Amino acid sequence: MKLIHAAALLTGLLLCCAGSAAAQETLRSERGNASIEEESKVNMFRPEADKESIPRNYARQPPLVPHSIRGYEVTQNFNKCMDCHSAERAEATRATRVGKSHYLTREDKKLPNISPRRYFCLQCHVPQFDAPPLVENVYKPAAKR
Repeated sequence: MKLIHAAALLTGLLLCCAGSAAAQETLRSERGNASIEEESKVNMFRPEADKESIPRNYARQPPLVPHSIRGYEVTQNFNKCMDCHSAERAEATRATRVGKSHYLTREDKKLPNISPRRYFCLQCHVPQFDAPPLVENVYKPAAKR
């Protein structure tokens, strides 16, 4: 019985190793031949400085950030983005006001402050950057109604 278990274990290990070796041979990375440890050649903290916003491609697409965000702190207790983009400060700073949807719960109940599920801005909003795409974009937006 021990011999059967040992043979089954050995067969499983051989199949696993052979399968992973075959998978590694056919895997093609969008990064080219760069290893995962290499730094990206794109410096995401040097976006196009204060440029016109790139137009959105579809309805409800989060707008891109048209300015640098280097050093911006967004923690549980502080959100640097809200210094300019909050409902109270947007007009004075001439920044885009945070959308009304960001002040609603999942049940559409209005909140006095930004909703916790919308608090971490960089989950959806990223700095716009003029860089060649890694993969060709073949997206076609739906026709406007």
